[in-house]
Amino acid sequence: MKKKIVGIVIFIILILIIIGIGVWQNNGESITGSNLTNVYVATGGGKEGFIADEDVVKIMQKDYGLNVVYDTWSNGKLIVNPLVREDGTTKYDAMFTSDQRFYDYYRLRPNTAAGEAARYTVLNGGLTLNTPIVIYSWGEVVDALEKEKIVTQKDGVYYITDMNKLLDYILKGKKWSDIGLKQLYGNINIASTDPVTSSPGATYYGLLLSIMCESSITDQSVKENLPKLKEFYQKSGYMNNTPADLFERYLKTGMGGEPMIVDYEKSMIEFANENPDGFAQVKDNIRVLYPTPTIWNSHCIATFDEVGNRFYKAFEDKNIQQIAWSKYGFRTGVTGGSYDVSSLGIGIPQTITSTVSSLKMDVYNQLIEYLGK
Repeated sequence: MKKKIVGIVIFIILILIIIGIGVWQNNGESITGSNLTNVYVATGGGKEGFIADEDVVKIMQKDYGLNVVYDTWSNGKLIVNPLVREDGTTKYDAMFTSDQRFYDYYRLRPNTAAGEAARYTVLNGGLTLNTPIVIYSWGEVVDALEKEKIVTQKDGVYYITDMNKLLDYILKGKKWSDIGLKQLYGNINIASTDPVTSSPGATYYGLLLSIMCESSITDQSVKENLPKLKEFYQKSGYMNNTPADLFERYLKTGMGGEPMIVDYEKSMIEFANENPDGFAQVKDNIRVLYPTPTIWNSHCIATFDEVGNRFYKAFEDKNIQQIAWSKYGFRTGVTGGSYDVSSLGIGIPQTITSTVSSLKMDVYNQLIEYLGK
């Protein structure tokens, strides 16, 4: 009798173990491939680390049942070529551009006369990951700009409150020594990537054009200000082709090598997370300047079917949004989000409200063509 009872107990325990394993597989961290839905996403650059993040991948799988396959595309090809995978038959469920202008342009009817392929109907989508254009500088430089009443500090954040004055200094060839920085040689300049070949550079020059046009972008105002913008471009001298190279040069050469550079806000946050020792060495002397106004670099998702809609919806997840900010510096709200911006201690505003709208594709094309002549 005792043997029979022991056998029943062992059988019940085995059943409970099997049930427990099933629950763990469905609700825990282990998910079999058969439970997942593949979602294929044509993806522009600038977010490689974030989309490959192990925790983001786990959340997509565990909470949304999605195995996301990201294929790398250039933004220019996204809006021109047929959006099919390398096998030539599998269609994409979504597109993840690196700038709003490509997202907006894709939603228009394709220009077949210019060789643009037919496009999928966009079901849903919009701004997903945002980071503003900022200017990185150093303590002594910013102190001098404050005395010139170009920069203003408010609540521990540095704002360029007179962008026109700063642009005027650059256009007139004013030297660093003219504003009291005797240790710096040459003319006042803000290093950037080349707008003709680099998307971040084009975004920055789009901001400059908006400021020159006083935020009124019309055919006439663009025509009147492009010569001035080209003069600024010509005075800027040598330009790096990638923001990563420029940011690395800024950190390695210091104030003497790069007194001011243009980049995205996310670059410093990502650097601080990936290289805490290196960040600790420069933290006290770096300055993050927010142009007034600035412009968003917005990574946008466009969905083409219901699987794509599930993928887009997943970015509303609070945990994914927290990872986007704390590890990679992407804001996920229109003006900031609910995360703590004070943790780095380098003067990052909670919200960003003084911005200009992203320029349309035709204005950027006109700008790039004019500068490249």
